[in-house]
Amino acid sequence: MYYSQLTIHNSQQNRNMQDEQFNKGMQTRRSVLGDAHIDKAEANKTDFDSDFQEYITRSAWGDVWSRPGLTKRERSLIVIALMTALGHDEELAMHIRATKNTGATKEDVKEVLLQTAVYAGVPAANRAFKIAKEVLE
Repeated sequence: MYYSQLTIHNSQQNRNMQDEQFNKGMQTRRSVLGDAHIDKAEANKTDFDSDFQEYITRSAWGDVWSRPGLTKRERSLIVIALMTALGHDEELAMHIRATKNTGATKEDVKEVLLQTAVYAGVPAANRAFKIAKEVLE
């Protein structure tokens, strides 16, 4: 194979692998966040953020959330703790809503928020409890 043919071949293989990860990521993303959320996100996607949306679908959802090492429930609880600690309220609410798809219970969320209070601070957990109550009740 000539160098240029090899380059094209390798580029196509790389694209196929990226497409595979994207498809796996989209399947996982839909299973966690729900079709309605993803359909809305896809409908709101523009030329400006489409590369970013593809990136998070492929990397966060395809490469990480789709790994076999943790269950969706465990990953969900970790994300809830991290979003609480970092103060990302919109993402926190979204992932608390997603617990209906991940198997994490209301009791699980409460325990994670209590644990987070110890390590990330009471104000962060206080805000997260308020958000969780709004979403879960």
